[in-house]
Amino acid sequence: MSGRAWVFGDNLQTDMLAPGQYMKFGIEEMARHCLELVEPRFATDVRPGDVVVGGRNFGAGSSREQAPQALRHLGVVAVIAPSFAGLFYRNSLNLGLPALVCADAQKIRAGDSVRADLETGRIENLTTGEAIACEPIPPHLMSMVRDGGLLPHLEKRLARERSARQAEPE
Repeated sequence: MSGRAWVFGDNLQTDMLAPGQYMKFGIEEMARHCLELVEPRFATDVRPGDVVVGGRNFGAGSSREQAPQALRHLGVVAVIAPSFAGLFYRNSLNLGLPALVCADAQKIRAGDSVRADLETGRIENLTTGEAIACEPIPPHLMSMVRDGGLLPHLEKRLARERSARQAEPE
């Protein structure tokens, strides 16, 4: 995957990604307000394929799964940060949004074009030509991300098991 980088600092809260006052309106309305207190033009200017680069403890705060869901709804294909709040990290993967742990994420500047190989954990900054090593997403989680998240992954697995049972001779 590759896209343009949107860069944010440390301790970015889930409340900034999915503002609480919009929770009752659904994901489309919530996404329109994603990050508006930090970067007012984010929700209108982000494009499908873009990536979000954060600082340490990205996704801190409440455990709302709407935070990675809003990013995904806007077309963000990955979040890259030196560290993530645990619940945000798992919610991201559960919703099919790759979260790459990258100690050198700060080497990526706003607007840089980046390409990431999620399975090897290698990011190539196409703007600077620099290669940045990240932690690869473990294979079992990568399989889940490729399937679109936890629920599609489980549905696929259950369908495969049903099919295998039906194929067994009686």
